[in-house]
Amino acid sequence: MSHSINHYFEHLSTRQYNQINALQGLYEYWNQQINVVSRKDMENLFERHILHSLGIAKVIQFKSGTHILDVGTGGGFPGIPLSILFPDAEFLLVDSIGKKIKVVEAVKTELGLKNVMALNSRVEIIPQKFHFIVSRAVTTLPEFLPWVGNKILSSNFNNLPNGVLYLKGGDISEEIAQIKAKVTLFPLSEYFEEPFFETKQVVHIKLKA
Repeated sequence: MSHSINHYFEHLSTRQYNQINALQGLYEYWNQQINVVSRKDMENLFERHILHSLGIAKVIQFKSGTHILDVGTGGGFPGIPLSILFPDAEFLLVDSIGKKIKVVEAVKTELGLKNVMALNSRVEIIPQKFHFIVSRAVTTLPEFLPWVGNKILSSNFNNLPNGVLYLKGGDISEEIAQIKAKVTLFPLSEYFEEPFFETKQVVHIKLKA
């Protein structure tokens, strides 16, 4: 049984608490219209999608004015849970599949998330730059980094240097060996007690503007 959100994030406002708790019902409804989450994962949505996304919030507290790009967001992970926790940061959620972005738009509207924009696009053609790029294992890191390497802003004001925050499980030592930037691993088992997180980590890759 997963802990409630308050077990891991105890300083949520009532609004944030209600928004997080509304996600299960919203995704159950939209998943029946447009399949964005597998049925098995739907039963474990809080742990495998919401809490997993919020692993990033355990390694960084995005400061006001931080711009974040979520690449391959699918139905809105990790971007939607993160945007709830950091209402003063700006999020652009991107996916190349239009029906998934339709779900993101619906969830954003339902929750009243003013700090979220959703875009049906390939990430390579997005002209804007960001402080951080977040993603959940859309591909290998050596393949992912060239898509986003030119999208980093130069102004650093968070507790981690600007770059990529990638949620990935398993042994990624071979992938890291191919990366020429500084890589730091944050095992999620240090923050969350559920067995699901034993092999999961946040990979921070420092990228220069």
